[in-house]
Amino acid sequence: MGEENQTSVTEFVFLGLSQDPQTQELLFVLFLVIYLLTVLGNLLIIVLIHTDSRLHTPMYFFLRNLSFADLSFSTTTVPQVLVHFLVKKKTISFVGCSMQIVVLVLVGCAECALLAVMSYDRYVAVCKPLHYSTIMTHWVCVQLALGSWASGAFVSLVDNTFILHLPYQGKNLINHYFCEPPALLKLASADTYNAEMAVFAMGVVIILCPFALILVSYGNIMYTVIRMQSGEGRLKVFSTCGSHLTVVVLFYGSGIFAYMRPNSKIMNEKDKMFSVFYSTVTPMLNPIIYSLRNKDVTGALRRITAK
Repeated sequence: MGEENQTSVTEFVFLGLSQDPQTQELLFVLFLVIYLLTVLGNLLIIVLIHTDSRLHTPMYFFLRNLSFADLSFSTTTVPQVLVHFLVKKKTISFVGCSMQIVVLVLVGCAECALLAVMSYDRYVAVCKPLHYSTIMTHWVCVQLALGSWASGAFVSLVDNTFILHLPYQGKNLINHYFCEPPALLKLASADTYNAEMAVFAMGVVIILCPFALILVSYGNIMYTVIRMQSGEGRLKVFSTCGSHLTVVVLFYGSGIFAYMRPNSKIMNEKDKMFSVFYSTVTPMLNPIIYSLRNKDVTGALRRITAK
């Protein structure tokens, strides 16, 4: 036993979402459909915003970044999961697991920041409409987008410095279906307190701080809406902000549950279901939410289809 513990782990084995072959076949079809819809929907959003000059506005600039983040997040995990549904031994190398965590944390944290930036954009549009064009200039939008991606890179660097430098010896069975920081920390063969505190602290910075900004932005928006005399104006605000608010609730709800609670030593089925939701389902839903509830996007789609 002592000799086994001296051996550094070179690969990890996933337990996955189910051990039953028939269930895995059904999950393969389900995940394949979800992934295809995710790729199609987010690529469509990116192409429409790029090709239609009417969508060259700050809101759609940030939406294009969000779609790219969703596409990257899903592509980092789902193709591997699809392969694992078809094989008996679900393995990933230590290097592959490390790269997966680096990309997931970077993209996920960037998405947190982008959602906060988009709420600020809506706040300026609703509460300061006369100054919108002077505040949300193209250069400001570029800086906000770059800042969002930079914040994701910073959090990823800090988290993974703590997580990936821990010794992993002997235990290599991950009760999950992809490499996620909380699941990997459970296999470390050393004290993980500092790493857990680092992940929690970074979670406060990149999840709760942007979430607080979103709450402040929408608090001001609601105050402005209440003071509006026109029912038509209120309806326009709700239609403009509704899509973004729906995405915020879906993404932050599952993300806060996964990262902003005491770390249990046991990864249960509920944890994995929440991971499925924010890592697989949400990236598919975002383009659907924005396209179905947005006349500009549907109009752009009709125009490009007509061409």
